[in-house]
Amino acid sequence: MSRADRMSRIAIVTSVVMSIVLAISACVSRGEKKKVDTPLSSAPAIVTPQAASGDVDSVQKEAPVVTFASAQTAYTQQKYAEAEESFSAYVEHHPRNAYGYYMLGLSAWKHGDLDRGREAFEQSLTIDSTNVKTLLNLGRLLLDQGQPEDAFRQIERAVALDSGSAEVQRMRGRVQNALGRRDAAEVSYRLALSLDPNDSWSMNNLGLLLIDEGRYSEALMPLARAAELRPDAPSFANNLGVALERTGHPGSAADAYQSALAADSSYAKAQTSLQRVYGMPDEMPIDVTKLAAQFKDSLQAGSQVRLSAKPVVVKPEP
Repeated sequence: MSRADRMSRIAIVTSVVMSIVLAISACVSRGEKKKVDTPLSSAPAIVTPQAASGDVDSVQKEAPVVTFASAQTAYTQQKYAEAEESFSAYVEHHPRNAYGYYMLGLSAWKHGDLDRGREAFEQSLTIDSTNVKTLLNLGRLLLDQGQPEDAFRQIERAVALDSGSAEVQRMRGRVQNALGRRDAAEVSYRLALSLDPNDSWSMNNLGLLLIDEGRYSEALMPLARAAELRPDAPSFANNLGVALERTGHPGSAADAYQSALAADSSYAKAQTSLQRVYGMPDEMPIDVTKLAAQFKDSLQAGSQVRLSAKPVVVKPEP
């Protein structure tokens, strides 16, 4: 073979080898490109947590929203602790509802949580400062807390708003009596009775004030009428019994104490008093029913004088 032929063959072999190498390189390049161009998922991987066996409470459920009606039902059923909790939750969702705070105040007060009750009443008044019932009940709560001066300020606000209300005048009398202003308290109770001749609580409070002053005979008529109007109120009958006993009518007093126990068999004051006078006759019989009628007639005779138009202004004693 000539030298030229050998060179030609070498050139052909070299060309073939280079073609093979290029082909292999192209295949590898296409494979890598294909691998690189494979799109990755943009969505994050979702990992489902494995709940521990029996761990039911690990997932907290959203607390149900308390309605006013459900909270009101608890209060009506005298479940005051539940009502306080429910109204607390209610006002969190309704912070501008004055009546919600009012009911929270009542519930807390009845539950014995006086500080919380006062706070709720005061919050209600920041929303509606003209609500007389809120002012009255705040005054009652403050009396329970032993703060008659603070109570007096609240009741005077109520008087300014509704001086013609028997309930307002009665509460004014209670606070004045707690402050030792008995003359002013008597005026307020009598004013309340001129506004409402059937206000049995004003009759009872007036009678109790007269007893405290030693005016037992004067206390008989309003207490007799109060007990007649409210036979279910053991304190009314008991106070009547005290007035009867102090005026020398132990037998009639025993009847009154028994009436108190008929209304509430656990009423300790009446139990003790009945033991003291039981079996003792009246030397001078007294007609309690007639006393009640006389007081009723006296109120009707004076009912034409409407003091609500010009409320009595009592200056605070120094």
